[in-house]
Amino acid sequence: MNIVVCIKQTFDTEAKIALNSEGKIDSSGVNLIINPYDEFAIEEGIRLKEQLGGEVTVITLGGERGQEALRTALAMGADKGILVSDPSLQEVDEWSAAEILARALKEVPFDIVLAGRIAIDDGSSQVAVRLAEKLEIPSISSVLKLEVDNGQATVVREIDGGTETLESPLPLMITAQKGLNEPRYPSVAGIMKAKRKPITTMSLSDLGLSESEVAPRMITESYTLPEPREGGRKIPGEAADAARELARLLREEAKVI
Repeated sequence: MNIVVCIKQTFDTEAKIALNSEGKIDSSGVNLIINPYDEFAIEEGIRLKEQLGGEVTVITLGGERGQEALRTALAMGADKGILVSDPSLQEVDEWSAAEILARALKEVPFDIVLAGRIAIDDGSSQVAVRLAEKLEIPSISSVLKLEVDNGQATVVREIDGGTETLESPLPLMITAQKGLNEPRYPSVAGIMKAKRKPITTMSLSDLGLSESEVAPRMITESYTLPEPREGGRKIPGEAADAARELARLLREEAKVI
């Protein structure tokens, strides 16, 4: 079975976000990680390989640091990586990301494509389903359980207020929801093996694309940081007096009651 996992490199959830002089997010000195939801997709791809045979290809868009994410996925158990890296990819939106990934995957055989349900940086949940549309394959999102047998997938997905079970022939796009599995940590042996596994770097020209063809349709004009949270306030006095003062503050200052 040929399994492809699309991943995205994002800021560490513990990173302190700052803006540079141009009003854009400053990535210097910030630790980058694999989008946590994509880790579920990687793990599921590896489990499918262990169960059914085949190989797992991991693909991402980005700069040279994208290799770090690919090496982590390879250390987990994926077989090879593809990095689409080009100077013009500093600004991409969901539409252009799907266009580029679709062109790259036309050169890669696949039976199933996996990705995380959502990226924690932009929260759009668009790239995977847009990619499925470009590849002309069905997609099922927010998957909690996946079984593949004889070219058929049986899927349990999360919906509002419950779950539903769907069946679909392969090829198929799946987006992973938290709870699908428990992603493994790369072992020391896996990290050593990952150094010898192949990563192919491709540019837009390698894919037969020009910068104008994949120019983003949506432009972010500016970023603003949220207002810093105020520190807590300690209300002194006896319990009854403190409770009255708390009620007054909630009513007159916080205006929540």
